[in-house]
Amino acid sequence: MYPPPAFAEADPDGLHRLIRENSFGLLISQGPEGPMATHVPFLLETGGPHGLGRLTCHLARENPQWRGITEAGSVLAVFSGPHAYVTPSWYTDRRAVPTWNYVAVHARGRAIPMHDPVGLRRLVDALAAAHEAGRPAPWSSTEIATPAIDRLLGEIVGIEIAVERLEGKRKLSQNRSAADRAGVIAGLRSDGGELSLAVAAAMAAG
Repeated sequence: MYPPPAFAEADPDGLHRLIRENSFGLLISQGPEGPMATHVPFLLETGGPHGLGRLTCHLARENPQWRGITEAGSVLAVFSGPHAYVTPSWYTDRRAVPTWNYVAVHARGRAIPMHDPVGLRRLVDALAAAHEAGRPAPWSSTEIATPAIDRLLGEIVGIEIAVERLEGKRKLSQNRSAADRAGVIAGLRSDGGELSLAVAAAMAAG
């Protein structure tokens, strides 16, 4: 990640919040034939050996990415927040170039595969609980008979990453004047759409 000082986000608590709000990330590692990547939901726990948190996810056992992932060295987990196109027509002076406002977090660390059925069950249950919270009838793995859940757990491999390096970028027109930022916020709100409105909200929040 290239985070110029104006856009850099270094506060671990803020970065952890961004990860939790955008937990469907991209796991990237080096494979025998080049980079490999899988889109997966992550869980974040605070603490960890480096104090930057611990990420967990799981891959399909047939996914070759997990094989050799420990020997591959450091892996990268990428989390993308809201993003939107910014037109120079929203600035006080249109003699500028278009750009893109966005929020992103990169987490690096060494990955360890997890095959233990108890640990995998705990991971699946924690992921489900995180996304079922607030639903009128939350789903639980207890609804599946033990032989069936054991078979399903055998089809996945857990991945645990102790985060060693955490970087964030909030590119939200901080390098523009107050008038230009106000113009971008108004333009994004006028454009509408979930992402544009989310970027406008992030800019307005400071």
